[in-house]
Amino acid sequence: MKKAQKCPIPHEISDVAKTLEKAGFQAYLVGGSVRDILIGRSPKDWDFTTNAKPEDIQKLFSKTVYENIYGTVAVINESVDEPSLRTIEITPYRLESGYSDRRHPDTVKFSDKIEDDLKRRDFTINAIAAGVSDDALKDIVDLWGGITDLKDRTIRTVGNPVDRFSEDALRMMRAIRLAIELGFTLNIDTFKAIQSHNSLLKDISIERIRDEFSKILMSPNPMNGLILLHESGLLKYIVPELEKGIGVKQPQAHAYDVWEHLLRTVQHSADKGYPLELRLAALFHDISKPETKGFSQETHQPTFYGHEMKGSRETKKILEKMRFSRATIDKVTKLVRWHMFFADTETITLSAVRRMIVNVGRENIWDLMNLRVCDRIGTGRPKENPYRLRKYKAMIEEALRDPVSVSMLKIDGSKVMDVCKISAGPKIGFILHALFNEVLDDPKLNTAEYLESKALELSKLPDEELIRLGEKGKERKVETEQKNIGEIRRKYHVS
Repeated sequence: MKKAQKCPIPHEISDVAKTLEKAGFQAYLVGGSVRDILIGRSPKDWDFTTNAKPEDIQKLFSKTVYENIYGTVAVINESVDEPSLRTIEITPYRLESGYSDRRHPDTVKFSDKIEDDLKRRDFTINAIAAGVSDDALKDIVDLWGGITDLKDRTIRTVGNPVDRFSEDALRMMRAIRLAIELGFTLNIDTFKAIQSHNSLLKDISIERIRDEFSKILMSPNPMNGLILLHESGLLKYIVPELEKGIGVKQPQAHAYDVWEHLLRTVQHSADKGYPLELRLAALFHDISKPETKGFSQETHQPTFYGHEMKGSRETKKILEKMRFSRATIDKVTKLVRWHMFFADTETITLSAVRRMIVNVGRENIWDLMNLRVCDRIGTGRPKENPYRLRKYKAMIEEALRDPVSVSMLKIDGSKVMDVCKISAGPKIGFILHALFNEVLDDPKLNTAEYLESKALELSKLPDEELIRLGEKGKERKVETEQKNIGEIRRKYHVS
């Protein structure tokens, strides 16, 4: 037993421990929650292990869910706002044997000893158990050297790594994910066991692989995670298409081969805190460069014509194989398809920018621009936002905004004709522009009631006076439009 460790323990957690102990049972926090507390992180979930059996646990708590063969009882607390405290899992000490499907134990037996439970866990840093008081971990049980490994920042399996990976082959990916999430290194024996048994991953469902792969991409350091997946031999069972980019040289504008370019691009997306869809697009945007590689006799440089179109189709296949959601697949493939949108901003037209927005979707256009920045950094260029990129952003914002026009009024030409009892003609336009001039001065006047009344008043003015007011409104519209565009360009420091 180790000494108590001071830490903030939510009362919902200490209350669970007190309830079990008051009934005469042992109660230990175990797994990631203990690990995170010991290294100063906030736990994402809370798991207890106990010598109480499932039926004992259910009797002690008012709302529980027990729907598995492993003894885990979920205690539900719907009154708390913190998601990690709404469901607290309690599992009896247990022994497991036989893992014929490389995931689940063939047999599970409940035990009365904490030692039995800890020896079945995956990594030493997850095999630390601790009792709970109001403000501290107490009675820490560390049979496998987990605390030492936390201090040494090492990921090491409990016991023989081959045994642990043979039980559940996904643990090989989890070892890498934990290492990069925590900034730890992999124990050499653990890593060698992954290399020699990487083919076991073939027995794991693609959904579990996808979820672990997504967690690696969403970690602070996906680049190192992907390198470890490659060096361990696991990547060829996950996304073998990525490894085709190794050694594929690019034009002089790129400092790296396709493989390293993709790694650096996805790393920048992580550095910026972008969501999974954008990280996937960053990883796959040049996935088809190896198949489309050519050579220019004029520039004596490699070419990759059409790689974005082929890459979009290849990305779709990969994501479908990994069973990502339809929404994720649609978004990522669009970003990959259109990531080569760039053109000379001195010659590109606003209508061309609008077409790009239609192609990728208004909801995706800024993600496309963010992907372009990640792509740029991935080439080895230091500047995120050179003039050309800022100019394109300004043009997008200009294309996205609603232009200043009489269509913004809460009245239209048909209503003017109806209210004023006049027929179609130039007079309608003059009335609308005169109304528009007033609304520019005072937007609160843009109501149907006021505008109908004012339109009737304007219709009775002499033609010369109405024309003067209408022309003034047209001039104000042009001035306002130019002012708005000027503000956008100043925002991006472009002309």
